Amino acid sequence: MKDLGDLFHLFACAFLFHFSAFMVIPAITDVTIEALCPGRDQCSLAIYLSGINQAITGLGTLVVTPLVGNLSDKYGRKAMLTLPMTSVIVPLVVLACGRSRRHLYAYYVIKMVSGMFSDGSMQCLSLAYVADKVCERRRASAFGVLSGVSAAGFVSGTVAARFLPTAHTFQVSASVAAVSAVYMRVFLEETDGGAALMDEESTRPLCSPATDGESCPRLPTLKKKVPSLGDMFSLLRNSLTLTRAAILVFFNSLADSGFQSALLYYLKAQFHFNKDEFADLLLIAGGAGAFSQLLLMPSLVPAIGEERLLNVGLLASCAHIFLYSIAWSYWVPYFASTFVILGVFIHPCIRSIVSKKVRSNEQGMAQGCITGIASFASILSPLAFTPLTALFLSENAPFNFKGFSIMCAGFASLLAFTLSITMRPTTTISYQKV
Repeated sequence: MKDLGDLFHLFACAFLFHFSAFMVIPAITDVTIEALCPGRDQCSLAIYLSGINQAITGLGTLVVTPLVGNLSDKYGRKAMLTLPMTSVIVPLVVLACGRSRRHLYAYYVIKMVSGMFSDGSMQCLSLAYVADKVCERRRASAFGVLSGVSAAGFVSGTVAARFLPTAHTFQVSASVAAVSAVYMRVFLEETDGGAALMDEESTRPLCSPATDGESCPRLPTLKKKVPSLGDMFSLLRNSLTLTRAAILVFFNSLADSGFQSALLYYLKAQFHFNKDEFADLLLIAGGAGAFSQLLLMPSLVPAIGEERLLNVGLLASCAHIFLYSIAWSYWVPYFASTFVILGVFIHPCIRSIVSKKVRSNEQGMAQGCITGIASFASILSPLAFTPLTALFLSENAPFNFKGFSIMCAGFASLLAFTLSITMRPTTTISYQKV
């Protein structure tokens, strides 16, 4: 598709960014436990420290991401992409210099701050950039390709972590993060804010009340440089589809955050996994996700539609999490990770549905709102799942079920799937000339 050719430099930036970010994941669990609880496979302090980091970062992301998205509508996507792509470099440099307890605490403090500007903003701005460049009928596939490129960065970073010594992992990661920021500033072109697509669509209404049964959401005219929370709620409240999307994103993100925060500590305590085994597991999941989004999704979206594909992804995500929670042998997590091949459909489908419900000059705000909802879920998730994880991985567990907190995350995912199939289906938008 010619549309995707215009996104080459964005895909390169996304690949390098995620290559750097995910390279450290297989190593950070071992580094944290070794610094805080040397010689042990279980460490409640490490679990709580990760939970606090996730909650504080989520709180900051909830506030920052919608603002950054809205500012990108005004000042440009490239200008605002500089913020997340440079902020991730500093915490990586800290652990590149050393991995003592002092360095670790400094890393987490700085990462909390940088994560507020990078965790949600990179995704939000990338999606808005794609929406500026790609027409609506191809947008779901384009979002899937963007997610697939990010997953390819995840796979490549995981492969690098698998073979790099821990001492060099953070040095390489910091270097790649710096290269990605420089590449973005030099090669990425600013968008026109969707003006070219707006010319094509200016003669037709955004949605047809006859088929959709809802009024088209429109942001109030903002005289301020940044929107208020009331503006965000107004955008969601004016569209039934956006409200449904926000609810599904909340429960799915609640499940994902709880699952991801507990998974590596659970595998270390249950099966004594180390950095290399973490990398192997993540490599399978990342490879399945990249294959699915780059090759399967562009074919499946036109064939079965975004709504059905979303339900398939939610069901696969439930099975994925529940299977991890009851893993009875070391090979079960490897098998469970293959369910990612279907679970990765969730986010591109939701984001595509949302992007079609707002104007071109509101893409940053809309994507920022949805990302903010996901961040709110990541604030609540540690409050519920971190104590459960620490309790059931400790010697004082009420009963022997180390995967109990992961199973609870599975119930949250099941709730998202149930809501998806019980809510009235969103009718495909039909456009009419005026």
